[in-house]
Amino acid sequence: MAILSDYTEGENQSQAKKVVEEEIKKNENQESINTSSSSLDEKKEENKKLKPNQFNGLDMENYTWGQTLQDVTINVTVPLGTKSSFLAVDIKNNSIKVGLKNQPPIVEGELLEAVKGDECFWSLEDKKQVTILMTKRNQSDWWKSLFKNGPEIDTQKAEPEPSRLSELDLETRSAVEKMMFDQKQKQKGLPTILSCCIVFRVCGI
Repeated sequence: MAILSDYTEGENQSQAKKVVEEEIKKNENQESINTSSSSLDEKKEENKKLKPNQFNGLDMENYTWGQTLQDVTINVTVPLGTKSSFLAVDIKNNSIKVGLKNQPPIVEGELLEAVKGDECFWSLEDKKQVTILMTKRNQSDWWKSLFKNGPEIDTQKAEPEPSRLSELDLETRSAVEKMMFDQKQKQKGLPTILSCCIVFRVCGI
Protein backbone atom coordinates (compact mmCIF):
# COMPACT_ATOMS: atom_id res chain seq x y z
CA MET A 1 0.00 0.00 0.00
CA ALA A 2 2.82 2.39 0.80
CA ILE A 3 4.45 1.77 -2.57
CA LEU A 4 1.16 2.34 -4.41
CA SER A 5 0.56 5.54 -2.44
CA ASP A 6 4.05 6.86 -3.30
CA TYR A 7 3.52 6.03 -6.95
CA THR A 8 0.15 7.83 -7.05
CA GLU A 9 1.62 10.90 -5.34
CA GLY A 10 4.52 10.99 -7.76
CA GLU A 11 2.15 10.65 -10.68
CA ASN A 12 0.04 13.55 -9.40
CA GLN A 13 3.14 15.72 -9.05
CA SER A 14 4.17 14.85 -12.58
CA GLN A 15 0.72 15.78 -13.91
CA ALA A 16 0.74 19.02 -11.93
CA LYS A 17 4.17 19.89 -13.31
CA LYS A 18 2.94 19.21 -16.82
CA VAL A 19 -0.08 21.48 -16.31
CA VAL A 20 2.16 24.28 -15.04
CA GLU A 21 4.52 23.91 -18.01
CA GLU A 22 1.60 24.02 -20.45
CA GLU A 23 0.26 27.14 -18.75
CA ILE A 24 3.67 28.82 -19.00
CA LYS A 25 3.87 27.97 -22.71
CA LYS A 26 0.39 29.42 -23.26
CA ASN A 27 1.41 32.67 -21.56
CA GLU A 28 4.62 32.85 -23.58
CA ASN A 29 2.73 32.27 -26.83
CA GLN A 30 0.18 34.94 -25.89
CA GLU A 31 2.95 37.42 -25.10
CA SER A 32 4.58 36.60 -28.44
CA ILE A 33 1.27 37.17 -30.24
CA ASN A 34 0.73 40.48 -28.40
CA THR A 35 4.26 41.64 -29.25
CA SER A 36 3.82 40.69 -32.92
CA SER A 37 0.44 42.43 -33.01
CA SER A 38 1.92 45.57 -31.45
CA SER A 39 4.79 45.49 -33.98
CA LEU A 40 2.34 45.13 -36.86
CA ASP A 41 0.25 48.03 -35.54
CA GLU A 42 3.37 50.22 -35.39
CA LYS A 43 4.28 49.27 -38.97
CA LYS A 44 0.75 50.08 -40.13
CA GLU A 45 0.98 53.49 -38.46
CA GLU A 46 4.33 54.12 -40.16
CA ASN A 47 2.85 53.13 -43.54
CA LYS A 48 0.05 55.66 -43.09
CA LYS A 49 2.56 58.50 -42.91
CA LEU A 50 3.13 60.39 -46.15
CA LYS A 51 6.37 61.30 -47.84
CA PRO A 52 7.01 65.04 -47.33
CA ASN A 53 7.24 67.39 -50.31
CA GLN A 54 10.50 69.17 -51.13
CA PHE A 55 9.72 71.74 -48.43
CA ASN A 56 9.21 69.12 -45.68
CA GLY A 57 5.43 69.55 -45.69
CA LEU A 58 2.49 68.44 -47.84
CA ASP A 59 0.63 69.56 -50.97
CA MET A 60 -3.09 69.73 -50.23
CA GLU A 61 -6.08 70.59 -52.44
CA ASN A 62 -6.37 74.30 -51.58
CA TYR A 63 -2.97 74.94 -50.04
CA THR A 64 0.55 73.68 -49.58
CA TRP A 65 2.72 73.90 -46.50
CA GLY A 66 6.39 73.44 -45.77
CA GLN A 67 8.75 73.94 -42.89
CA THR A 68 12.25 74.39 -41.59
CA LEU A 69 13.15 73.81 -37.96
CA GLN A 70 12.52 77.52 -37.33
CA ASP A 71 9.36 78.34 -39.27
CA VAL A 72 6.33 77.14 -41.21
CA THR A 73 5.21 78.49 -44.60
CA ILE A 74 1.69 78.09 -45.99
CA ASN A 75 0.63 78.97 -49.54
CA VAL A 76 -3.14 79.30 -49.95
CA THR A 77 -4.72 79.51 -53.41
CA VAL A 78 -7.32 82.28 -53.80
CA PRO A 79 -9.39 83.37 -56.85
CA LEU A 80 -7.36 85.17 -59.52
CA GLY A 81 -7.68 88.93 -59.19
CA THR A 82 -8.11 88.88 -55.40
CA LYS A 83 -7.07 92.08 -53.62
CA SER A 84 -5.67 92.33 -50.10
CA SER A 85 -8.80 94.19 -48.99
CA PHE A 86 -10.89 91.13 -49.96
CA LEU A 87 -9.00 88.83 -47.59
CA ALA A 88 -9.72 87.73 -44.04
CA VAL A 89 -6.54 86.34 -42.47
CA ASP A 90 -6.44 85.53 -38.78
CA ILE A 91 -3.20 84.10 -37.33
CA LYS A 92 -3.11 83.20 -33.64
CA ASN A 93 -0.60 81.33 -31.50
CA ASN A 94 -2.47 78.05 -31.93
CA SER A 95 -4.71 78.45 -34.98
CA ILE A 96 -5.13 80.10 -38.38
CA LYS A 97 -8.03 81.08 -40.60
CA VAL A 98 -7.64 82.22 -44.21
CA GLY A 99 -10.31 83.12 -46.74
CA LEU A 100 -12.33 85.86 -48.38
CA LYS A 101 -14.42 88.23 -46.30
CA ASN A 102 -18.04 87.14 -45.74
CA GLN A 103 -17.29 83.68 -47.16
CA PRO A 104 -16.43 80.31 -45.60
CA PRO A 105 -12.69 79.99 -44.81
CA ILE A 106 -10.50 78.33 -47.42
CA VAL A 107 -8.13 77.08 -44.72
CA GLU A 108 -8.93 76.87 -41.02
CA GLY A 109 -7.68 74.75 -38.15
CA GLU A 110 -5.88 74.31 -34.86
CA LEU A 111 -2.13 74.15 -35.43
CA LEU A 112 -0.23 71.05 -34.37
CA GLU A 113 2.17 73.17 -32.30
CA ALA A 114 2.22 76.77 -31.08
CA VAL A 115 3.74 79.60 -33.11
CA LYS A 116 4.83 83.11 -32.15
CA GLY A 117 1.76 85.06 -33.24
CA ASP A 118 3.53 88.43 -33.12
CA GLU A 119 6.23 87.11 -35.47
CA CYS A 120 3.88 85.79 -38.17
CA PHE A 121 3.30 87.57 -41.48
CA TRP A 122 1.23 87.13 -44.62
CA SER A 123 1.27 88.62 -48.11
CA LEU A 124 -0.73 88.39 -51.34
CA GLU A 125 1.31 87.10 -54.29
CA ASP A 126 0.26 87.86 -57.90
CA LYS A 127 -3.35 88.37 -56.75
CA LYS A 128 -3.84 84.60 -56.61
CA GLN A 129 -1.95 83.23 -53.62
CA VAL A 130 -1.70 84.10 -49.93
CA THR A 131 1.69 83.28 -48.42
CA ILE A 132 1.92 82.96 -44.65
CA LEU A 133 5.16 82.76 -42.70
CA MET A 134 4.91 81.59 -39.09
CA THR A 135 7.74 81.33 -36.56
CA LYS A 136 7.69 78.15 -34.50
CA ARG A 137 7.72 78.49 -30.73
CA ASN A 138 9.65 75.22 -30.41
CA GLN A 139 12.44 75.32 -32.99
CA SER A 140 14.02 71.94 -32.34
CA ASP A 141 11.38 69.59 -33.79
CA TRP A 142 9.78 68.86 -37.16
CA TRP A 143 5.99 69.09 -37.35
CA LYS A 144 4.41 65.81 -38.43
CA SER A 145 1.33 67.70 -39.66
CA LEU A 146 0.15 71.28 -40.05
CA PHE A 147 -3.07 70.83 -38.09
CA LYS A 148 -4.02 68.56 -35.23
CA ASN A 149 -5.52 65.31 -36.56
CA GLY A 150 -4.35 66.30 -40.06
CA PRO A 151 -2.49 64.12 -42.60
CA GLU A 152 0.93 63.20 -41.21
CA ILE A 153 4.31 63.15 -42.88
CA ASP A 154 7.22 60.86 -42.09
CA THR A 155 9.43 63.32 -40.19
CA GLN A 156 12.41 60.97 -40.50
CA LYS A 157 12.50 61.93 -44.18
CA ALA A 158 12.49 65.69 -43.47
CA GLU A 159 15.74 67.46 -44.33
CA PRO A 160 16.94 70.95 -43.40
CA GLU A 161 18.12 73.19 -46.23
CA PRO A 162 21.93 73.10 -46.46
CA SER A 163 22.10 76.88 -46.81
CA ARG A 164 19.99 77.40 -43.70
CA LEU A 165 22.08 74.90 -41.75
CA SER A 166 25.25 76.88 -42.36
CA GLU A 167 23.54 80.04 -41.10
CA LEU A 168 22.70 78.55 -37.69
CA ASP A 169 24.71 79.33 -34.58
CA LEU A 170 27.15 76.65 -33.38
CA GLU A 171 24.92 75.26 -30.61
CA THR A 172 21.78 75.02 -32.79
CA ARG A 173 23.74 73.61 -35.72
CA SER A 174 25.23 70.93 -33.47
CA ALA A 175 21.74 69.97 -32.24
CA VAL A 176 20.41 69.79 -35.82
CA GLU A 177 23.34 67.67 -37.00
CA LYS A 178 22.79 65.25 -34.09
CA MET A 179 19.09 65.06 -35.02
CA MET A 180 19.95 64.34 -38.66
CA PHE A 181 22.43 61.65 -37.60
CA ASP A 182 19.85 60.01 -35.30
CA GLN A 183 17.23 60.01 -38.09
CA LYS A 184 19.63 58.24 -40.45
CA GLN A 185 20.57 55.74 -37.74
CA LYS A 186 16.89 54.97 -37.07
CA GLN A 187 16.26 54.37 -40.77
CA LYS A 188 19.16 51.87 -40.78
CA GLY A 189 18.04 50.25 -37.52
CA LEU A 190 21.28 51.31 -35.80
CA PRO A 191 21.84 52.89 -32.33
CA THR A 192 21.26 56.64 -32.02
CA ILE A 193 23.34 59.16 -30.10
CA LEU A 194 20.65 59.28 -27.40
CA SER A 195 20.57 55.49 -26.95
CA CYS A 196 24.37 55.39 -26.73
CA CYS A 197 24.36 58.12 -24.07
CA ILE A 198 21.83 56.13 -22.01
CA VAL A 199 24.04 53.01 -22.23
CA PHE A 200 27.11 54.99 -21.16
CA ARG A 201 25.26 56.45 -18.16
CA VAL A 202 23.96 53.04 -17.07
CA CYS A 203 27.43 51.53 -17.38
CA GLY A 204 29.00 54.50 -15.62
CA ILE A 205 31.22 55.38 -18.56
